[in-house]
Amino acid sequence: MNLLISILQEVSIEEKLKNAPDDSYGIGVFIGSMIPFVVLVILAYVIYRYNKKRLKDE
Repeated sequence: MNLLISILQEVSIEEKLKNAPDDSYGIGVFIGSMIPFVVLVILAYVIYRYNKKRLKDE
């Protein structure tokens, strides 16, 4: 089942960039690939601040 899902989700970024209508598509692909990392960093920071504040209050 996981093999089937991974095959269906396989994305070729190079192929998409070759068939893109203009150059701004590449900027969108870059931003879209950075969003998960930015969200993870923000989430880690929020958890860090929460735990730091909680330990300080004890």
